[in-house]
Amino acid sequence: MESPNTNPDNNTINIDNYLDNHYIHRSNWLRAAVLGANDGIISISSIAIGIAAASTNREPIVLASVAGLVAGALAMAAGEYVSVSSQTDIEKADIEREAQELAEMPEEELQILAAIYEKRGLKKETAMQVALELTEHDALAAHVRDELGITELSQANPLQAALASGAAFTLGGALPLLVALFFPLGKMEFALYGSDIIFLVVLGIIASKTGGSKPFKSIARITIWGTLAMGLTALVGYFFGVSV
Repeated sequence: MESPNTNPDNNTINIDNYLDNHYIHRSNWLRAAVLGANDGIISISSIAIGIAAASTNREPIVLASVAGLVAGALAMAAGEYVSVSSQTDIEKADIEREAQELAEMPEEELQILAAIYEKRGLKKETAMQVALELTEHDALAAHVRDELGITELSQANPLQAALASGAAFTLGGALPLLVALFFPLGKMEFALYGSDIIFLVVLGIIASKTGGSKPFKSIARITIWGTLAMGLTALVGYFFGVSV
């Protein structure tokens, strides 16, 4: 039986299919999604708990939670788009600068590329040969990858990050909102604390499965820090009678 990554005609590896199987290809959108979901759960829960501590009615709790959900989702999406776009602008500026340097001083750039490969462990003659061949194939791509460290995997996608973060925040924030809507008012604070721990554990499991990491480590990281942040934020409601 042939491997799905093998070309049946010449029995060689299909490198594109092979590379696509790695978890690192999910890193950009997964980071934004986990951040968004985690922030949604914690933020909306903190708002609901803080208002519940200062109110005896359900309406202000739900109203504040809905407002926080809408504002938070838009803020997360906008923040991701702006920050990732800034990173993309820096990458583009460096690539343009590298293209100019290749046009103005190709020999110096060739020596730099060879020195990089030599530093990585190749012999001096081998490093120069590799640099020559890669320069002949695509000089700019070689320098962007090996001198600047910019690859297709590391290049960020602003729109993808914004959509992942905003959608994840909405899904994460909707969970405590449902608790605020339907759970008895007298025990709502305890219900929010308890349910949010469950939500954070589930988020940790999903993140570990999607990213290929160990479940316990991911669950512990998200749950401990998430619970701590939620508790500290919710204290504002207890001490001042308002939520942030």
